[in-house]
Amino acid sequence: MKNIKMLLLSCIVLIGLNTRLFSQDTTLPGVTVVSLNYKYLKSVNDPSSAQPVRLLEHRAASYDIKNTDYYEDEYDEYIVSFFIPEGEILATYDKDGKLLRTAERFKNVALPSAVRNAVSSRYPEWSIYKDIYTVNYYYEKSSNSKKVYKLLLEKGDERMRVKTTEQGDFIK
Repeated sequence: MKNIKMLLLSCIVLIGLNTRLFSQDTTLPGVTVVSLNYKYLKSVNDPSSAQPVRLLEHRAASYDIKNTDYYEDEYDEYIVSFFIPEGEILATYDKDGKLLRTAERFKNVALPSAVRNAVSSRYPEWSIYKDIYTVNYYYEKSSNSKKVYKLLLEKGDERMRVKTTEQGDFIK
């Protein structure tokens, strides 16, 4: 029994050595993958955005219009809707799959600290009751996206609506 175990162990060692002797060392050149919609992600992607917002924006950016059942070469634009419980994105793609514009709307998402701090310093007695985050992206415009937080503030029985940018600047 001891001889069988030794024979089995030596066979395993020999097989292990043989595979290392015949293996090839191949190195592949580095590959850089660039998304077709990198301008969209660069314009709207913000690490301080709420997770559902980032999730849906990445889904819209990575959507492949050419691999859908309704894709046909003869149409110039395609409109696609993306939904989650927290919000939606209405996206327009060209026939090559480039994201041309979006209209995004999210309800009651986590606000960036700049917005929370701006509201608490300007309206110290008020609390944020509801919020709506909107993004409008246009591929052709130099300032590709416009992001606005529409807030409903509450103090007792009083309510007030305010708008801010993502940096916490108030919009009139």
